[in-house]
Amino acid sequence: MRKYLFIIIILLLASKTFSHTSHYKGLKKIEMDVIRNGEVIGYSNYFFEHDDKGMTVKNYTKFKVELLGITVFSVSSEAIEKYENDKLIFFKSNTFQNDKEKYVNLTYDQSLKKFIIDGSSYKGEASVDCIIGNWWNHKIFKADKQISPLSGSIKEQVVNFIGKENLIINNKEYLVDHFKLKSKNENLPEEKKLDFDIWYNKKNNLILKVSYSKMGKWEYRLKNFE
Repeated sequence: MRKYLFIIIILLLASKTFSHTSHYKGLKKIEMDVIRNGEVIGYSNYFFEHDDKGMTVKNYTKFKVELLGITVFSVSSEAIEKYENDKLIFFKSNTFQNDKEKYVNLTYDQSLKKFIIDGSSYKGEASVDCIIGNWWNHKIFKADKQISPLSGSIKEQVVNFIGKENLIINNKEYLVDHFKLKSKNENLPEEKKLDFDIWYNKKNNLILKVSYSKMGKWEYRLKNFE
């Protein structure tokens, strides 16, 4: 009896450990509108590829803010991340923000059991507890630290559950969990602080909306998924 109980426990633990990427099995893409002050100014789209070993996610983000026909702020970014056995093993991004180049090259070192980061804002090691700070991965609610997908910097975070709400996206109503994600260090400069409201739908494991305020009211809002 103890033998069978032990096997059941191992299976449950394995299921919990490797359940993350399986949540996205069959998912092909997530398209999100980038909205500022109520106006769609660009997009952030994720494309998923699945194989026997794991999953690859490619992201393309592009938007710009114009004032009197002049571009005052812009971002153009491409990124790729790879997972094997539910573990991040590779991430690479190239970003132009207002024509300033930023980048991240991340690999998993098997011998050290750590991430090795070469980024425009940070170069060094990072624990595997860190997660890439993007808007497709619901593991972001359980992480204590996130790695900037633009520059590689590591930021400690605190996530609080606000409550359940009904959210209408594209004329469809969803029951969602509302989270608040903020920087753990409240003494950071305002421009470096994390301060996001996030709405997540458990039924399809999708983040439906993200909002924050910084030089206007911003939203990343689900447009389509397959």
